[in-house]
Amino acid sequence: MKLLIHDLNEEQLSKLIPVKPDDTTVISDDGSIRHCLGCFGCWVKTPGTCVIHDNYADTGEKISKCEEVVIISKCFYGGFSPFVKNVLDRGISYMHPYFTIRNGELHHRRRYGNHIDLSVWFYGDNITEVEKETAERLIHANAINLDCSVKSVGFVREIEQVTV
Repeated sequence: MKLLIHDLNEEQLSKLIPVKPDDTTVISDDGSIRHCLGCFGCWVKTPGTCVIHDNYADTGEKISKCEEVVIISKCFYGGFSPFVKNVLDRGISYMHPYFTIRNGELHHRRRYGNHIDLSVWFYGDNITEVEKETAERLIHANAINLDCSVKSVGFVREIEQVTV
């Protein structure tokens, strides 16, 4: 299964993906997402599920059921848009609260056995070289944190240039 996390509006998404493939789950901004509280309830009180009861509480579970995560985000100073960052924060339950050493650094252990390939598309009119470098470093750091592989990172001016 593929998980698509994006910050596009409905018109942009329908132009990019006119018909959603059966093997793809899409996380879109429906206006109801609440910010992660940093309470660690998804690790302690309701393991694997966010304690905030909204349409994004099961983001960690959705990540656990996929083989590929595709992120499409406007580039904000070399990082994700606020919505995409919020979705990723709310998906922290994908990982265990316990630690392991990866690449000589302390990281959270995987909760699930799936392996993820991560593809990220950043879009925007004037993405600078510094922002591109920052975004590349961010994606590779996120991949270490999620114990996944970076499949691709792309930068485009127009949404229509994205290939999903």
